[in-house]
Amino acid sequence: MKVADLYIRVSTDEQADKGYSQRDQEDRLKKYCSSNNISVGQIIYEDHSAKSFNRPGWMRLLTTLKKKSCKTNLILFTKWDRFSRNAGDAYQMIGTLAKLGIEPQAVDQPLDLSIPENKMMLAIYLAAPEVENDRRALNVFYGMRRAKKEGRVMGKAPFGYVNKSRENGEKYIVLQEPEASAMNWAFNEIAKGVLASNQIRKRVNELTIKKVSRTSFHVAIRNPIYYGKVFLEKHKDEEAHFVNGQHEALISEDLFNRVQEILDGKRRLQRPNTKILSGEHFPLRGFLICPKCGKNITASASKGRNKRYYYYHCNATCGFRLRAELINSVFEEGLKQLEMTEPAKKLIEKVFLDNYQKFIKAPQDERKKISDEIDRLNSRISLARNKLLSEVITDEEYLEIKKEYKDHVEKLETQLNDKPIENNVDIPKLLEKALGTLTNIWKVYTEGDIAVKRQIIGSIFPEKLEFDKNHYRTTRINAVAHYVFQINNGLSQNKNRRNDNNNHFSCYVDPQGITLYICLQFIE
Repeated sequence: MKVADLYIRVSTDEQADKGYSQRDQEDRLKKYCSSNNISVGQIIYEDHSAKSFNRPGWMRLLTTLKKKSCKTNLILFTKWDRFSRNAGDAYQMIGTLAKLGIEPQAVDQPLDLSIPENKMMLAIYLAAPEVENDRRALNVFYGMRRAKKEGRVMGKAPFGYVNKSRENGEKYIVLQEPEASAMNWAFNEIAKGVLASNQIRKRVNELTIKKVSRTSFHVAIRNPIYYGKVFLEKHKDEEAHFVNGQHEALISEDLFNRVQEILDGKRRLQRPNTKILSGEHFPLRGFLICPKCGKNITASASKGRNKRYYYYHCNATCGFRLRAELINSVFEEGLKQLEMTEPAKKLIEKVFLDNYQKFIKAPQDERKKISDEIDRLNSRISLARNKLLSEVITDEEYLEIKKEYKDHVEKLETQLNDKPIENNVDIPKLLEKALGTLTNIWKVYTEGDIAVKRQIIGSIFPEKLEFDKNHYRTTRINAVAHYVFQINNGLSQNKNRRNDNNNHFSCYVDPQGITLYICLQFIE
């Protein structure tokens, strides 16, 4: 008696189709075996597409058939499209089964494959479902491409958006909080070029309920969907291009482009590479270089008998290693000496307010004058319209007045667009706050968290520091800090420009380049 394994396959989109249910296929195959005196062996249930033979159920069956103990003579299925929807793969698999002495057979489309002419019918049975699959895939492709051309986002919504459906079944995406606000913050932080993208991702995960993986985050910050565009791939003679999306943009195109420049390394940053997030005991990690070998200094903790001890050290064999408490305390002592004198404070305040009045306030006052003139001309047009309705003036006189005033209004509106937009920020108050921070820079540093400390260090010292004995050396101090705090003003220093008793920072300064800490205070 022949032994047959029954292969029952349905795909997801065929589950509800008539004649394709697993129960129906199993009943027909068992009746066929009973009528033809065939013993039933394994029954394999499959719910994968037949585009290829890389299906879990079929791979398990094939492994069993290759065993020497296998007694199977037939593999039965209802129709040839249950076996495969790819003619090339099907012929190859039939050859593999023939070498094992096993014959595949469709009970509803029986073919004697030993007869050469039947292979023509087999080709028709196999090609028909393959053509159907290809046509369906082509229809889906063109449908999705048409939707993209209309600005619709296809597939799963990116992080910060959520998929929605309208009553007619049309799908769209909308912003989802708090993820949307977190992504907006992330783009702005990346554009600053201070934190590494993975550090920003970790902070985003702290702000949101949903979590985004490292890979998903890096894909997201490259996605043009966030600034309202949908990418359309190249197809035949149509070049790849962007289309305006129907969804709400999360950020501006300018911000997105600035982020891409930073990610591509095309934008030069003014700060040193301090992408490592340090613990509270190592605020200077990433800012120090070894005085012996010139390599970057790292930091770590050693576990003692009763507590942990913290060290800055070099990874090289030079052996540099110092207690973190010593290096941190010398740095803080140096900050104490960065004091802004009262004359310097008044001078900075005067220069800043003079420039604000000249370059910002004056144009804003001019903008208000233009706006008032536009309102006055529009009032005159309204007055002329009322006179026309009262038959005080004729139609020709009204049209002449309207044209004259409209031309003047258009010119004024053009000028208005060229003027800076007025803001209601209290500049003197913000300036006082910023100067107060600079005056108490040591206090802000000691009372601030690790992020504030590292921001202050990076703002004052744009290049690496070298700790040697009891003071620091650096090739360059921020030019603004150099003049604001009057570092190395020569009033109380030796001829060799060194005075370790008064200043813990080396006085060799190149005042090139500006990373204005006071501006950071205004922005924040």
